[in-house]
Amino acid sequence: MNVDIPEGKDPIGYVWGEMVPGIGIAAANLSLAVYQHTTLGLREFEAARLRIAQINGCMFCLDWRTEREGVKVEDDFIDAVTQWRTTDAFDDRARLAAEYAERYALDHHGLDEEFWSRMTEHYSQVEIVELTMSIGAWLVFGRLNRVFGLDAMCVLPKF
Repeated sequence: MNVDIPEGKDPIGYVWGEMVPGIGIAAANLSLAVYQHTTLGLREFEAARLRIAQINGCMFCLDWRTEREGVKVEDDFIDAVTQWRTTDAFDDRARLAAEYAERYALDHHGLDEEFWSRMTEHYSQVEIVELTMSIGAWLVFGRLNRVFGLDAMCVLPKF
């Protein structure tokens, strides 16, 4: 479905800010907070984010690379995310982040004790909560933008 955007309006600003200001502005603040306040390393952050982008099919999210202090993941990082199970480009934390993102999005009922045992070997509880909130934000907002056809028009501010 494509949302009717009035001529001259920014699609993201209109849908998120004007159509449902009581929800959209809070959602935008959550989306920005995930990038501005993360304590996660760039590689695990991007492994999870890009895995959700692949699942959602959000064109903008697939093209976006988070930058921190002038550093981004390598250009072929997305290929490693696609092959997260077998790639040698990931350490344990990045691999688990991609796995968690995929399982959270596609099989959250299947997150079993074996998975949590591996996860808590490499992540603190605080990091797991942060990663979970980030994955949830990417899942809902990337999917929203894709479902409404906004992902081809999405522009996020620099952080």
